[in-house]
Amino acid sequence: MTAALPTAESILQARQQMFRRVGRHVGLMLGGGVFFAIVAIALLAPLIAPADPYVQNVAGRLISPVWEADGGWANIFGTDHLGRDYLTRLIYGARISLLIGVCAALISGLIGTTLGVAAGYFGGRVDTVITTIITIRLSLPVVLVALAVVGVIGGSLQVMIAVIGLLLWDRFAVVMRSATMQIRSLDYVAAARVSGCSTLRIVLTEVLPNVLNPLIVVATLEMAHAILLEAALSFLGLGVQPPLPSWGLMIAEGKNYILFKSWLIGVPGVALFALILAINLMGDGVRDITAPEGRG
Repeated sequence: MTAALPTAESILQARQQMFRRVGRHVGLMLGGGVFFAIVAIALLAPLIAPADPYVQNVAGRLISPVWEADGGWANIFGTDHLGRDYLTRLIYGARISLLIGVCAALISGLIGTTLGVAAGYFGGRVDTVITTIITIRLSLPVVLVALAVVGVIGGSLQVMIAVIGLLLWDRFAVVMRSATMQIRSLDYVAAARVSGCSTLRIVLTEVLPNVLNPLIVVATLEMAHAILLEAALSFLGLGVQPPLPSWGLMIAEGKNYILFKSWLIGVPGVALFALILAINLMGDGVRDITAPEGRG
């Protein structure tokens, strides 16, 4: 007997159940709200930013934020050591962090997913070769390799995206290899193989849709990892170069004033913390509501 095709009513009920699970998941709602708020702020930066992020005013340098006794509403978050509006640079800095996080996750995800699915599906010598490549990559410390490469080539936005994207694919490969090995011998994959489907079609239509859950979780983790790595490299002076408003670079520029103007570090630090926390909460939430044990 063939299985009954899903009706429109059953599809609607499944979607309603999914929306209810999403609405009941506090972490996913909180993380998603913060993340999409930051994304909206980054996209609308030219419209909502109160000033130009690159215009300097040495006469108005190190103005305190509004919550300080000597602060004012003209510069809500104050100004930096060159007199640039801190709120504006914080808003535009969200663009840098999100761009690097998304692009690096896409590059590393493409590399790692391709290698992991190939190793898990074909096995044998292909698996041995790819596992060796993964082992070699895992033996290289990410931060030290990134520091060496950026130190030789030079720091820029494009270099940061390429270097981070080419260094963070190992977790994708390991997770995708394990997930693919678990489903490659299942009935629906065997049925597609017996019916004469090509290997590419089986991978695209039978394997990848069933490994999306761990893939999404790993993507969120690596996106957060990429943002933190960029901030660390920018703090060390080897990442995004001035005058771009990177949050890591803002923390580095404010470290000399930590005892007197601690908000120069606190403001971008809190923004970075909020973004990383939101991304991780989103990843955990997606994992919870899409895992089989969370669908009941």
